[in-house]
Amino acid sequence: MSYPNGQETVSLIKELVSIPSPSGNTGDVITFVEKFLHELSVDTYRNRKGGLIATIRGKDDSKHRMMTAHVDTLGAMVKEIKPSGRLKLDLIGGFRYNAIEGEYCQIETASGDVFTGTILMHQTSVHVYKEAGKAERNQANMEVRIDEKVHSAEEVRALGIEVGDFVSFDPRVQVLPNGFIKSRHLDDKASVGILLQLIKQVVTEELTLPYTTHFLISNNEEIGYGGNSNISPETVEYLAVDMGAMGDGQSTDEYTVSICVKDASGPYHLGLRKKLVKLAVENNVEYKLDIYPYYGSDASAAIRSGSDIVHGLIGPGIDSSHAYERTHVSSIENTAKLLYHYVQTEME
Repeated sequence: MSYPNGQETVSLIKELVSIPSPSGNTGDVITFVEKFLHELSVDTYRNRKGGLIATIRGKDDSKHRMMTAHVDTLGAMVKEIKPSGRLKLDLIGGFRYNAIEGEYCQIETASGDVFTGTILMHQTSVHVYKEAGKAERNQANMEVRIDEKVHSAEEVRALGIEVGDFVSFDPRVQVLPNGFIKSRHLDDKASVGILLQLIKQVVTEELTLPYTTHFLISNNEEIGYGGNSNISPETVEYLAVDMGAMGDGQSTDEYTVSICVKDASGPYHLGLRKKLVKLAVENNVEYKLDIYPYYGSDASAAIRSGSDIVHGLIGPGIDSSHAYERTHVSSIENTAKLLYHYVQTEME
């Protein structure tokens, strides 16, 4: 039995995380995915929200599957240009300011020019601010220091920077010889890489899928509504592929595939969960069952939209979600194996 090569998938993930794509500004990464799929001669189209849907026709076209992963990431917008020439931010997605303190970033203007900077506390210098370590990490205190000779709001605006410009964070991606990959935005570009490799395998091995299968690369998941549309009425099973969250009380780790049984939206479909567990056991896929208390997925967004579907959620285990994340190639491989078998199964 062959599976997608884990190191090849990691290399693809490295490319994906290196393309800035905060929610609301995902055109470049969608174009990258589109080109990848077109080279495989896979039919795709963009929805009006800017997401991408790829379709592989199956033996049975009366019932469909949909699988999703999202390319949009956390990020920020310019909230205010301060009199000092520094920028105040407004966050995109659910994370905390302490997770980006000291991070390199880039600001993309409306005309497409890109400037770099660093996200810092206003009171960073310990030689000036006695209470530097005690100040709260919040919108009032954190700012972007632009890498340009600017000393006023007027000089910043002369560069073309304005309120509403998107700010993306340096992923700082590293692939280590022992199998770890650490980077921002593994949520959810690790899953996107896994899905793209799965599609490539289906095409190159000329597999005939039992059902027509749609792959939605969504681009608004971090703000809550990425996968809630473009679901064909024939769709029966809808499987989101997104990170497994780690922490105290969680069973998810960086080495297995995480099968979510419940998140903030409620329980996932019991029948589909049992099917996934059975597939994992039968095919020697290492897995963990888990509950994510402060989490939502493309599948839960689809349910909230009123879609009459069987919904599930699996994904690689990711440490330090919505911060500087890390996973291991073994988690990527276990997720890929489970998806490879799932996509070839019959529906109940």
